[in-house]
Amino acid sequence: MSESASHHASATSGIPQPHGGLGIFRLVTTVITLIVGGGVFTLAGDQAAGGASGAAILTAWSISGIGVLCLVMTFFALSRIKPQLKGGIYSYANAGFGDFLGFNSAWGYWISALLCTVSFSALLFGALSYFFPIFGGGTNLPSVIGASLLIWFYVFLVSRGIKEATGVNAVITISKFVPIFVAITAIIFLQKFDLGIFLANMSQGADPGLPFFDQVSNTMMITIWVFVGIEGAVAISGRAKKERDVGKATIIAFICVLSIYLMVSVLSMGVMPLSELAQLENPALAGVMEHAVGQWGAILINGGVVLSLVGAMLGYTVLSSESPYEAAEQGVFIKAFAKTNKKGAPIVTLVVTNVIIEAFLVVMLFSDSTYQFFYALSAGMILLPYLLSAAYFAKLTFTEPDAFKGKVGGSLVLWRIFGVFGVVLTVLGVMAFCIGIGDGPVLIVGGLIVFAMGVFLAVYYLSFGIFYDGESFLMSRFGKKDAVHRYEEIVGQKLYVVQGGSIVAELYLKDGSTVSLQSTMDGVYPFLDTAFAGWCLQTGRD
Repeated sequence: MSESASHHASATSGIPQPHGGLGIFRLVTTVITLIVGGGVFTLAGDQAAGGASGAAILTAWSISGIGVLCLVMTFFALSRIKPQLKGGIYSYANAGFGDFLGFNSAWGYWISALLCTVSFSALLFGALSYFFPIFGGGTNLPSVIGASLLIWFYVFLVSRGIKEATGVNAVITISKFVPIFVAITAIIFLQKFDLGIFLANMSQGADPGLPFFDQVSNTMMITIWVFVGIEGAVAISGRAKKERDVGKATIIAFICVLSIYLMVSVLSMGVMPLSELAQLENPALAGVMEHAVGQWGAILINGGVVLSLVGAMLGYTVLSSESPYEAAEQGVFIKAFAKTNKKGAPIVTLVVTNVIIEAFLVVMLFSDSTYQFFYALSAGMILLPYLLSAAYFAKLTFTEPDAFKGKVGGSLVLWRIFGVFGVVLTVLGVMAFCIGIGDGPVLIVGGLIVFAMGVFLAVYYLSFGIFYDGESFLMSRFGKKDAVHRYEEIVGQKLYVVQGGSIVAELYLKDGSTVSLQSTMDGVYPFLDTAFAGWCLQTGRD
């Protein structure tokens, strides 16, 4: 079996493995683009629509801010102490808790990114309807056609190379912040912030009879949603020019985004009563600006929403193709997803991802599903990957304390606090998802169905049995007929070293079939040793 053995540093990827070409500035702009999509423009109305008072809103921001900070520090530390895990947050779940939870983490992360794109398309064309009424509420036929054309254009763009797409993102990120900063500046310097309105909002929301706990839960669903994407630098860490830039980019992006969100949230509560904010059409910030400075404010914000979402949807095209690709590279996801084109772009995941998005767009056309529905489901899907990443980091602080020495500053106790708090606060986020959503039963059932699909696929692709002796072996996989082969049937083999250090072994048989094995499968290495010895014996080789 020694003939035809070959090792390829990137046999299945076709892209440079050690480093990419993204510096810290482009990493930061990519992450900010991923995070700041439509959420910042709808924040004022969404938080008010949940019936929360200003006090409940600020409480939710405090809890979510601490939780996201813990996640940020988790991703920062993991990028330093486990730089070899380049597959994004899927890698952390897989390394910490095995292939099954790793597969479902990758599944949840991928579906979350898909749903982000769907929700963004609804909001994008809803904002365009301010200028072109034909798009209605953003979910009619012209909107779906426009969204379809846009996402397939992005497939073409990203298929030409990841770097080209992120370069476009850097320009869009800088441009889209102009309307946000103009809105903040106008409210402050034109003295449109009314302290009396703000203080009244602090004590009473749009639903005065709603219990304080429910107010906080409702708002937390929104504050979690607007931070989705904070792990973006880790998800594309394999493209970074310098590994140490990944953690820095994540922290810088978090500080910038949190500052923006707090200013928009607080200032809006000083312009209009929460009861009026709750009635605004999305993007709510446009209504706030129109109330404060006139029609030009609404025009500016709607234009900003369009530009923002054009960038965010491009960013999520990159992210939603990278995540399943990296998982497939490491041998624990659908094998075909590891295929790339000549430019090194994950072409299979690009196409499959956008076919699924297209299906959701059609569903949106024939249902009452809105921007809020899809973003709530998206936020729910990403909570499992976040929870498993935080749990893996917390586990490392206790099981591998020496790994922190010389890699990150600060005491080990501090990192343990970050890890434990990250787990606890992510669990609170799960509770907020289950309790604080308006369409609770629909969303929960939808989430369970999606995760059930992931569990089924995990069982299908990960269930693997290989039984062998000195002369033959039997392959058993869920849903497939068992096949018995003799070692003398093996005519050649190849070994592929893929990104993340996993190995794919392919055994070529006389009948033209191929047996493919991944090093992540239990019992593979002992079998290969036995198979090699048996092959040598039966073919008369030493």
